[in-house]
Amino acid sequence: MSNPTPPFRIASLVGSVFIPSTLYSIGEYALIPVIPASAERLGASIPLAGFIAGMVMFGLLLADLPAARLVASIGERKAMAWASVSAFVAVLLGFLVQNIWVLGLAVTIVGSSSAVFYLARHAYMTEHVPHSHRARALSLLGGTFRAGAFIGPLVSAGIIALFGVPAVFVFSLVVWVATALSLVTTKDDRVFEPSPTPMRHTFHVAYRERKKLATVGVGAMMIGVLRTTRQIGLPLWAIVIGLSPDKSTFYIGIAAIIDFALFYTSGQIMDRFGRRASAVPTMIGLGLTHIGLFLATNEPMFLVLAVLMSLANGLGSGLVLTLGSDLAPADARSEFLAGYRLLIDTGVAAAPPVLSLMAATIGLAAGMASFGVLGLGSVWLMYRYIPVYAKSPAQS
Repeated sequence: MSNPTPPFRIASLVGSVFIPSTLYSIGEYALIPVIPASAERLGASIPLAGFIAGMVMFGLLLADLPAARLVASIGERKAMAWASVSAFVAVLLGFLVQNIWVLGLAVTIVGSSSAVFYLARHAYMTEHVPHSHRARALSLLGGTFRAGAFIGPLVSAGIIALFGVPAVFVFSLVVWVATALSLVTTKDDRVFEPSPTPMRHTFHVAYRERKKLATVGVGAMMIGVLRTTRQIGLPLWAIVIGLSPDKSTFYIGIAAIIDFALFYTSGQIMDRFGRRASAVPTMIGLGLTHIGLFLATNEPMFLVLAVLMSLANGLGSGLVLTLGSDLAPADARSEFLAGYRLLIDTGVAAAPPVLSLMAATIGLAAGMASFGVLGLGSVWLMYRYIPVYAKSPAQS
């Protein structure tokens, strides 16, 4: 009599996914804030320094679709390891060759490496985690991203104070080596069967699954867009109402604690009550707080608005990842997720310049409110098209 399959435990993902993801995010978010200063140190003007920093997103978009072929060819964990090595080599090149255009190339490669890493870990979780635990596991994965975004800049600031800007590059190099080592030294019981596919297959899968992408995919993209406009619009609004940088940063930091604290709660809600129970409140909350930005005319109201935005955002932690995993077809997970991520990354990349244009023409409050209206409009998409799954025994 064969032994029954042991129940899935989220803790089994700590070494294979959560630790490498946290390390990679720390290295990335330690580096990103110093890119403009590094470019300026090499002689770039302020606009050119901003352009160099923006090449991270260009590299991300450039590699979103090709990443699917790489992941399908060598496997998710190897792809994550090679992405870490690629980021390491790129930053080492930028560190050793003190040239503004080499730095730009290095930043682009880091963005492309991140596209591979993100897709590979998303595909691994989609394949490896049963539906009954998926939202909680992916919310924890979202928590590693938030942890990296919080820890990375803090470490970077300390390193700059002690050793200067170039030392941050060395820190990121060390962290990415540690990421690769953690991936290659952690045991994985799954047997990987390579399935290399031509690039056109990714486009074919995106076309075949176009209804999913045009409905839930667009809704997920709007979550990414509103999260981006929130991150940009809130500090800008602090300037508009005359808050000092130290106060606005402090208030936004307080709100960020709430956001971080809710990441696992979001997964529990989704696994227990369904994805809509997270998606609809998140979109309504982000939409209404964008529309109500003009009410935050003083310090207390600014803090209230920041907290409400973080509360809404925290309730949707891991939501975009979970929806992508739910929608991905079993025969082409990596290819579908590549198209899904490209859709979302395109929206996220477009949001800042669009908001800037709106702020210059109709005002920041009106621009944020316009995004808020779009967010509320996408609530119907999420409610109408998010698949409803029966509860499994593990969820009861």
